[in-house]
Amino acid sequence: MLNKILLYTCVFLFSFNSYSQKEGWLIGHVKVIEQAEKENKPIMVNFTGSDWCGWCKKLDKDVFQTNEFKKWAKENVILLEIDNPRRTTLAKIYGLSEEEGKNLKNQNDYFQNQFQVRGFPTIWIFSVSKTEDGKFSINASLSNQWQRMGYMQSSTAFISKAESIIEQMETEYK
Repeated sequence: MLNKILLYTCVFLFSFNSYSQKEGWLIGHVKVIEQAEKENKPIMVNFTGSDWCGWCKKLDKDVFQTNEFKKWAKENVILLEIDNPRRTTLAKIYGLSEEEGKNLKNQNDYFQNQFQVRGFPTIWIFSVSKTEDGKFSINASLSNQWQRMGYMQSSTAFISKAESIIEQMETEYK
């Protein structure tokens, strides 16, 4: 059976109005789920270790910083970055207060646990839908993790895999 994660703590998880340092990527943004639902786009979340993970840096350079990916992402997904730095703090990376940085770290850790992230980089693509009580449901299959991706060498291969996940999601969650 499909696992559905109901996150009634969406406001808690996405309570910052900040953009990532990378173009188009949001961090803990309160509007990300609403934006995804409004634009009818899935969310692509990048679980990364931006300051220590070599494969994360390579994925960023080889895929996320390419014009091909940026154009595709703008048209097809809402980008969310969940960072897990080791050498610095989220407050320093994103220009937040120390308290905001600690809150964002707690939120990132919670989200990372919900998606069972054990290594970096891990990419999840999921959809959201509004429940009858006005809250949001995140549609993700945690049992076989077909919505999960990792490092890929080229933006073309990455986009192709992402598109196949999105296509399958349209069948699974409609």
